[in-house]
Amino acid sequence: MKFMLLVHHDEDAFGKMSEAKRKELLTESVQLTHQLHANRQYLSASPLHPAGTSVIVRVREGKSLVTDGPFIETREQIAGYFLVDAKDLSEAVRIATRVPGARIGTVEVRPLIEITGLPNE
Repeated sequence: MKFMLLVHHDEDAFGKMSEAKRKELLTESVQLTHQLHANRQYLSASPLHPAGTSVIVRVREGKSLVTDGPFIETREQIAGYFLVDAKDLSEAVRIATRVPGARIGTVEVRPLIEITGLPNE
């Protein structure tokens, strides 16, 4: 079963961390991806650029509305993700506890709905 682990944290607080601490967290995340890959659980992972770089797209009544993001102001923003294969929710939660971002923010664990007919099946 596939799960998306959405990493949320406070971008301002993250930006105030030392460069060494930010690099340490990234190094730990990369190490985790290698451990997950060795267990055949790794599917994809990546940090995201800050929320201020996002673009919001809406289509209403056939008309496109594109605005600079973020859509909502929140204390925590989505900072990155891990896409993993786990046998069940409990195993996905155990993986989420190993994500370094969980120590400075939160990790939301959500199962994916698997549908047929997509490319690369």
